[in-house]
Parts: sequence; C-alpha cells; structure tokens
Amino acid sequence: MSGQQLLVPGTVSPQRPVPAAIARPPYVGKPKPDPYEGPDVQSAETVERMRVASRIAADAREEAAKHIAPGVTTDELDRVAHEYMCDHGAYPSTLGYRGFPKSLCTSVNEVICHGIPDSTVLRDGDIVNLDVTAYIGGVHGDTNATYLCGDVDEESRLLVERTRESLNRAVKAVRPGRQINVIGRVIESYAKRFGYGVVRDFTGHGINTAFHSGLIVPHYDSPHATTVIREGMTFTIEPMLTLGSYDYDLWEDGWTVVTKDRRRTAQFEHTLVVTSTGAEILTLP
Repeated sequence: MSGQQLLVPGTVSPQRPVPAAIARPPYVGKPKPDPYEGPDVQSAETVERMRVASRIAADAREEAAKHIAPGVTTDELDRVAHEYMCDHGAYPSTLGYRGFPKSLCTSVNEVICHGIPDSTVLRDGDIVNLDVTAYIGGVHGDTNATYLCGDVDEESRLLVERTRESLNRAVKAVRPGRQINVIGRVIESYAKRFGYGVVRDFTGHGINTAFHSGLIVPHYDSPHATTVIREGMTFTIEPMLTLGSYDYDLWEDGWTVVTKDRRRTAQFEHTLVVTSTGAEILTLP
C-alpha cells in the first residue's frame, strides 16, 4: 500500500450559486428533509424522470473525473460537477442536504464516504471517489465511482477493481421475489475472498422523489434485511470495501468518514430500477 501521509481537512470555499430557474429539492434551506411517506415501487412516469436525473448525475461524475490528476484540488472537481449539473438544468442534490456545503462528495484514500471538497490537493498515487447526485423533474439520480490519480500501487488498484466487480455482481443478483439481503450476501462473500472489510453502517437506499426514502440496502448479509424486492422498486447499491477494518471515525466536520485503521477504501454506486427479470441500471454515463 502507498506510504503517503494521511489526509487532513482543507479549507472549504464559499457555496457555489445555482441559477434561480433551477428547481430546488424541498429540503434545501431546512435542517433536514421531511420523512418520505410514499411507496418503494415507482410509476413508469417517475422512473422515466429518474432516467434523466440519473444520466445527468453519471455524466457530471465522468466530466469531473476527467480532471483528476496530481495537483488538482477536490474543490476544482466540485466546480466541474456543479457547473455540469447546472448547465443541464439539474440541482446538485448534496448542496444544502442536511447542511452539506458542496455539490458532490470527494472521498480520497482512507475516506469511506461523505468527504467535503476543499483545498486538498490530489497527489500521485491517490484514489478518489466522486459521489454525485442530480435533482431534476422532481426526482434524484445518485451514483459514485472510485478513480485512480496518477501511478497507483497494485494493492489499491486491485481494491478499486474488485469493489467495482462487487457492485456488478450485486446488480446481477437483483430479482423480484428475492429478499434484499441477497445483495449484501453477494457483496460480502466476494469481498471475503480477498480479506476486505465491508462497511456496515453506511448502506444503499431507496431513492425517487426523495434523496433517501427510508428503504435500506445493506452491503453485508444482514438477517434483518428481509424486504422483498418488487418490480418497479428504485434504490441504490453502493458497496464500500476496505483493505483493513470496516470500523470508522468521523471528522469534526460531522461528515467525513475515515477508516479507523486509516487503510484505504473504495466505493462504487448505481441507481437501479427493478424489472420483471432483474434490474436496470439508470446511472450509466
């Protein structure tokens, strides 16, 4: 594994403006969103709107990823994704969600999730996750992926490759009639082959008109995840695998989650809709 120094918080720039013509999610300006009380199964019309939001999120993620290079700040990646979403009529869902100050999450090396873009400069050998959610047409699309920055050591490259594969395997396991814990079972059994930790306290989630609907999708084989998968359900799968322990610490900013042993971690995420025979990935760029 890379012997690079551990991350420390950087300086967060002022919040970026969103054009007034772009519709805001209802939670913007509030301490937290109102509880979602709608169904887990969505109408064809809602799913169609989610396709639009999901495609914008995926394309914004890929546009920001083009700028990943040694010497680039995570705040610059935020700027690129923010401008892409706004230019396409979408609101960056994370901006103002429970007070989050930026338009995507940038989680570098030992950061499991929810890293805040700031003045942190990417270094040769880093890995960085970009987590982007777009809101347009009254619905959200949520996706993330982990990218290599410069010349990355083999242990980290394999972690990234295998985390992506764990997501692919989990998507293939989705079928109407199965319990939702099949997703975590597939991810955990694959991760165990390599001795990876599987983060438990941060999960996939239902998504639709709500950023997080209340439906929980664990990435380990939880006996409590007995919800039956049904056609028309929309949710994310977003496994977080670690080189060491899945235990974590939380920075003082209240958002940034880092591995307790400070070893590296990777994550990939798609928004899905359940079909009659499996799952359709909505967040393909």
